[in-house]
Amino acid sequence: MNDWQLRFDQRIMRSIGMPLAKLEHGSGAWVTDAAGTTYLDFLAGIAVNSLGHAHPVFVEAVTAQASKLAHVSNYFTTEPALELAERLVRLAGAGPDGRAWFGNSGAEANEAAFKLARLNNSGGARTRVIALVDAFHGRTMGSLALTGKPHMRAPFEPMAGGVEHIPATIEALEASIDDAVAAVFVEPIQGEAGVVELPPGFLEAARELTLRHGALLVIDEIQTGAGRTGEWFGFQHAGITPDAITVAKGIGGGMPIGGLITFGRASGLYQKGHHGSTFGGNPLATAVANAVLGEIERAGLVDNAAVRGPQLRRRIEAIGSPLVEGTRGRGLLVGVALSAPVAGDVVAHAMRHGLIVNAANDTTIRIAPPLIIGDAEIDEFETRFTRALADAHPY
Repeated sequence: MNDWQLRFDQRIMRSIGMPLAKLEHGSGAWVTDAAGTTYLDFLAGIAVNSLGHAHPVFVEAVTAQASKLAHVSNYFTTEPALELAERLVRLAGAGPDGRAWFGNSGAEANEAAFKLARLNNSGGARTRVIALVDAFHGRTMGSLALTGKPHMRAPFEPMAGGVEHIPATIEALEASIDDAVAAVFVEPIQGEAGVVELPPGFLEAARELTLRHGALLVIDEIQTGAGRTGEWFGFQHAGITPDAITVAKGIGGGMPIGGLITFGRASGLYQKGHHGSTFGGNPLATAVANAVLGEIERAGLVDNAAVRGPQLRRRIEAIGSPLVEGTRGRGLLVGVALSAPVAGDVVAHAMRHGLIVNAANDTTIRIAPPLIIGDAEIDEFETRFTRALADAHPY
């Protein structure tokens, strides 16, 4: 081990593995480690750094707000918090009844949504919550209960009760939803499952069934929001209106923030004292999120994601590597399906060639670059990814 790895091993909880590098600074889609090696970052902090690294808009927002107010607690509000609530309600199309709640992470956002589901229980008859097999909603106890990965839940059983995981099929939806269901939780694209899209018509069917039975439809937009899929939010591709969405990651562009946005009748479920967060909605986080979302809107980066995503997928598929079976996803959330369980090797070789990507599982490479990428970054990605694939499959 080198010095920083030894320090990490001695002092950081072993709930995560050894980091791939010790990063020091970045600019745009590039980041440099402590040894001076520069990488093309096509993971963006797992779909977080929407504007890339050290974007002037982000830096200015942090500087300007930190010089005024960083934190006030939830006994007070500030203009950035009000503005962000209004902005997210508008971008989500939540309408005149739309409301927002702010926390600090995606897991907290899903905790808030889980509690919202519990409130949709007039008369006490709605005891069931439906989520999907292979779903990932976070690692807190409530969000972990929603997560459809048994190996993640097993060390922490028993989970919060009432959650059932079903396959992502319309048939399973139809067989599962009844008047005892309080809410259905879905991701438009299951990022941690390997960038897996829902079947055609799934969200539309979920919306119709939940409306029929009085259940809430909660859509987890933590990885798919903030323009990443070529719409502001992934559910908008289906043309539906959910009851609530959860957001985090890309809305802050690197500033920790999460939130719950409610639509229609769901906006009236929370009452005073039901939920809170000391840091939630603090002026520093909300000011930065406003700046990030404002720049995404001003610079047309939602449209850029819609254009660059298919371009990136075409370039990957044209490499001609026997390892690449195909691609999936939407916009700039791309999964590369591999013909062998060597995703970890591909990631390691990519790092050696100065490229950051991620193994979502043994047979899938996840790619989620900053929304600012253009031709130059895609050209450089193709060169480096081609070399990584060749090293992982040298025959």
